[in-house]
Amino acid sequence: MRVLMIEDDYLVGSATQKSLARFGYAVDWVTTGKDACPALKLHRYDCVLLDLGLPDISGETIMIEIRHHWPDMPVVVTTARGCVDDRVRLIDIGADDYMVKPVDACEVAARMRALLRRPRAEISGNSEIEHGLLKLYPARRVATWAGDPVALTSKEYWLLETLVRKKNQVMTRSQLEDALYGWGEEIASNAIEVYIHFLRRKFEASLILTVRGIGYQLGSAGDAPGASRRAFSPALCATPDIAAFAIL
Repeated sequence: MRVLMIEDDYLVGSATQKSLARFGYAVDWVTTGKDACPALKLHRYDCVLLDLGLPDISGETIMIEIRHHWPDMPVVVTTARGCVDDRVRLIDIGADDYMVKPVDACEVAARMRALLRRPRAEISGNSEIEHGLLKLYPARRVATWAGDPVALTSKEYWLLETLVRKKNQVMTRSQLEDALYGWGEEIASNAIEVYIHFLRRKFEASLILTVRGIGYQLGSAGDAPGASRRAFSPALCATPDIAAFAIL
């Protein structure tokens, strides 16, 4: 998923960005409030990691603006302020969670995963996402088909979860790239097409539909009347060599 990190400390920002990337997050990193505003308007982020101690615009001001324009966007605040009054104020102005510095990147990732589960839990009634024979477990980034695990790369999982979350929409290639890649990441021209090809092979061809001239949309998942249960095969869990397709 795509995250906006607003952090002016270079060492902290660099380390956090690299660590979150290992968890499969696409992280856009800005160092000032001035740069954060256009980024928020340009992209729809799944989560914001906000440092309060910015050099230009206060983190509280950015937090208030986020809540005004994007009331449902999850925000994790990092701050050096540890007293109770400060923490209460952060929650009152709209923070979903907060961490007192120094922070551990593994904990940051865990807290963001928890926040990203909340909207899904409200919709589905639990922490899993189901679509026919397909079930996703966001906390572990695991997918199963008819109860059997299917091994996915980070990019494959995020692409599949994005399509499931937006199953009533047609997603353009550009929108899917925005969900999977951060600024500066090299994207092969056929990256999305290749990942969709892999997902169709690992599940079934009808799971992801091509809407000609527009993009892609989630299709059936073996739950149509009379649909046959696809037999599980170890080959489904084999991850193709994506290096052959020039995708890193």
